[in-house]
Order: sequence, then C-alpha cells, then structure tokens
Amino acid sequence: MERALLDQLLKAKSTRKPVAVVTWLSSGTQQLIERGQSVADSALSEAVNDGFRTDRSRTMEIGGEEVFINIHNPPLRLVLIGAVHIAQALIPMAAQLGYDPVVIDPRTAFASEERFAGVPRDARWPDEALPEVGLDTRTAFVALTHDPKIDDPALQIAMTSEVFYIGALGSKRTHAKRVDRLTEAGLSAEQIARINAPIGLDIGAVGPNEIAISIMAEVTAELRGKLTATA
Repeated sequence: MERALLDQLLKAKSTRKPVAVVTWLSSGTQQLIERGQSVADSALSEAVNDGFRTDRSRTMEIGGEEVFINIHNPPLRLVLIGAVHIAQALIPMAAQLGYDPVVIDPRTAFASEERFAGVPRDARWPDEALPEVGLDTRTAFVALTHDPKIDDPALQIAMTSEVFYIGALGSKRTHAKRVDRLTEAGLSAEQIARINAPIGLDIGAVGPNEIAISIMAEVTAELRGKLTATA
C-alpha cells in the first residue's frame, strides 16, 4: 500500500469514517472509497455499499477483473440516555453484537457503578455530554428515561446528527406529545420522523429483557438496511 493511501486510511480510522480499500488484483492498483462517495462504476458502487452494510470484505469480479474490497468500518457504538432497567438488559446484548455502550444520565443514583459495573457512564446532562461523545454513522442512539427534560434535548442533538438509528421509549400517546414538543422546538417533520417510537420491533415484549430484545432487533434491522424495506 502506498504511503498516501495508508495516511488516508489511518485518518479515516482516527475520525471514525467508514472506508473501503479496493485492490485490482491483476495490477495491484488501489483506491480508497469513503461511505457515501460517488463511484462511477455501478457494479463497484453496489459492491462497496453492500460491504459497508454487511461489514464484509470480499473478492469479486468487476468488469472482467478480480477485485478485493476490504471494508474498514469503525466499531459500532450504542449511546443510551437513561440508566434504567432496560439499559441494564440492553447493554450485554449489545456488547455480544459488537457495540461499545455508553450510558448518559445526570441522575447519579441511577448511573451507579453497582448497577453498571465496567460500563462507561457520563453523569452530565445530554446536551453537555453528547458533543464530546460524538454521534456518527456507526452509532445507535436510544432514549429511555421517559423524562422530557433529559430525553428531548438529547433527541434534538441526535436528530441533527448522522447516527444510523434513533429510538425513544414511550407509548404512541407519549410520542405524540413528544412530537408536539419537538415541533415547537423547531425540529422538522422529516427530522422527527427519524425517531423509532414506540421503540423496538412489535414482538409483544413484556418486561425489560424482552423490550431489550425488541430494541436490538430493530437496531439490527436498521443497521443492515432491512427496517425501511419491511416497514
């Protein structure tokens, strides 16, 4: 790999940008493609986008030539607003699926070491913590407190970010009130529509553990490009 390309790859990794390194095996020619970058060759574009979606590198034939597409996706991250029982059930499931969790809750009695041993926690208000935590295309965002003073400012930040998933706990009635508040705060209908609420796939979940399963199922469907297709 040429030094210039390596520098681009290292910079992408340091800034959590998904990139693919494409190598034409017959010539050794390489290029770096960022997620979302326009690619003239439709077959290559489709293959790269599929690699980003599935987290899979592969060798394939494009235009009669063998090409190796090496996907470099940043680690997945799960940002949870609210150190509640559902978060306790959600974190080990998310960790098994490769997510790095972080819990944000200014209510220190909830976000204790005893309840979230070994889990990164931030006791600041979300509007203080989130700019530092960072929200990008490999981040799923979940609001769980049921408290508008905590959830609403966090959701406003998430809706204007690049996170691939936004979910918020609450019934349809609770979410309708939330929509009214967010609209009054100046968020557009398109931005608000990004919120999955009531959160999680409708599997008839009862209790924190089953709700956590429904949430991770919905997050996974969004990550793999299946949620919109089946909605």
